[in-house]
Amino acid sequence: MELIKTDIPDLILLKPKIFGDDRGYFFESWRDEWLENLGIKTRFIQGNQSSSRHGVIRGLHYQMPPHPQAKLIRVLQGKVLDVAVDIRKNSPSFGKHVAVELSEENKLQFYIPHGFAHGFSVLSEHAVIAYKCDAYYHPETEHGIMWNDSQLNIDWKIDPKAAIISEKDKTNKLFSKAIYY
Repeated sequence: MELIKTDIPDLILLKPKIFGDDRGYFFESWRDEWLENLGIKTRFIQGNQSSSRHGVIRGLHYQMPPHPQAKLIRVLQGKVLDVAVDIRKNSPSFGKHVAVELSEENKLQFYIPHGFAHGFSVLSEHAVIAYKCDAYYHPETEHGIMWNDSQLNIDWKIDPKAAIISEKDKTNKLFSKAIYY
């Protein structure tokens, strides 16, 4: 497993070692000891999967203490733009974001620790996303930031007029009004 750094040091891309031949490919997508060797001490306890069509934007979501969630995200089918926003008040990168393309072709995984809001847009016709979490979902500690907040200036690579947003995400707060980590 290769670690790829991003502009925000705590956000990490993981590139698996892929063994391929004319039959297809094989790779280990996750191994606890690999993450530990890379300095990631997270223990994942819940796995989630979602399916979305082109133009869907989900997020930006996060859970506050006592139930924050770190995530390890990968795309099983299709392609997404995955985004993490730093919501740690005392961080030098507070309010900044990293956006990475994850796809079934590149097989990259995105590690997002506590203190970040997360979202993604679907760039392919269809996408299936799988992710591990280090805490269970607790709706009472869940919060959201508006996907199109001008202060964050995220290019979702989707025409904003064609974006498909859930009713719940349409009620997310602006970044300036959000609860921070």
